[in-house]
Amino acid sequence: QIDSTLLKRVPKDTVKKTMNMDAIYNRPFLNAGKVPVSIGGYAEANWQYLGTDGQSEGQQFQFRRLSIFMASTIAKRIKFLSEIEFENDPEELEEGKPTEVEIEYAAMDFEFHHMLNLRGGIILNPIGAFNQNHDGPKWEFTDRPIAMTQMLPATWSNAGFGFYGKQYSGNWMFGYEAYLSGGFNGSIIDNDMNKTFLPEAGESAARFGSTASGEPLYTGKIALRNNKIAELGISYMGGVYNKFLDEGIRIDKRRHMDVFSLDLNTTIPKLKTNIITEWAWIFVEVPSTYSQQYGQHQRGGFMDIVQPVLRRKMFGWDRAVLNVACRLEYVDWNVGKFNESGSGIGDDLWSVMPGISLRPTQQTVLRLNYRYMKQRDVFGNPPSTTGGFIFGMSAYF
Repeated sequence: QIDSTLLKRVPKDTVKKTMNMDAIYNRPFLNAGKVPVSIGGYAEANWQYLGTDGQSEGQQFQFRRLSIFMASTIAKRIKFLSEIEFENDPEELEEGKPTEVEIEYAAMDFEFHHMLNLRGGIILNPIGAFNQNHDGPKWEFTDRPIAMTQMLPATWSNAGFGFYGKQYSGNWMFGYEAYLSGGFNGSIIDNDMNKTFLPEAGESAARFGSTASGEPLYTGKIALRNNKIAELGISYMGGVYNKFLDEGIRIDKRRHMDVFSLDLNTTIPKLKTNIITEWAWIFVEVPSTYSQQYGQHQRGGFMDIVQPVLRRKMFGWDRAVLNVACRLEYVDWNVGKFNESGSGIGDDLWSVMPGISLRPTQQTVLRLNYRYMKQRDVFGNPPSTTGGFIFGMSAYF
């Protein structure tokens, strides 16, 4: 047993010289005496009442996820961090699929120089900012952005290796990451969704041991930050996704997929308004034998606007903050026009999600959101309308 009096919380890095690339270590941990391993985690739980075109399944209670992470300094300039996540996807639970338990991250860092560090293991591919900086307690909204979960694969991780580094001078910072890893497979077009759908590749645990194409997925990102202005990130991820060789015999042509992303994070000084936005473009080489409902070009993103309105002692919490917020979202899974008619292809949506949140501490959030969403099918028929309330809580522990 460990004497609880020996436990002490190691706060997340509050030094201003941090970027989105630092998010995996920028978390609160607990240390027990001289035990060489720090441990932490977070949990999320929600209630929701949503309806689509007047039809509703009533009130739903969800325990979305529990993440546990452990970190250790193995030796000087050698670190290890792992994250294990228990996740409940409501749609998959309805289909009888079990709760997912997966190793989301498990990598070692060898620090040679502040501009040259080696990372290897199960890594989070740095496409955009949300994929690395996705912890529930950091956000004012119960749901993760649609474009980053239903267009890009959420918390997309793979076995791989790469280098990263960071340089800063005064208020300016520059960072980069470059990785080779396992990646996508033919399921991004051969799936039950009957459309081009990158998240389907995340359902295969085989990607941690083998790569369908036999070629690496390339992922790279550069970011520039000024502490008084904003952080801007530009990232790319791509490679061959299909199996084109079988025992040395060519069975298909090499088909590429490419993803480009821009992300921006800024705070308006006087108002303390925080604005976070990310936009991604996806290009997939789809076989000519597939119908036009399989998109070769996708795009989408989100913008969060968060305004603190009250900072004071509330309900016994000394530094509580009350925020009002709004998330704007758009996703188009099939950009283009039908060859026969020249009319635009649908399969898109837009959503507005206003909300309020209370932060008793910076590591805990209570949030109430209202979702209003319009979604069209691939033929561009009149859109379905979804609306309803969602209440949730999330906290580091």
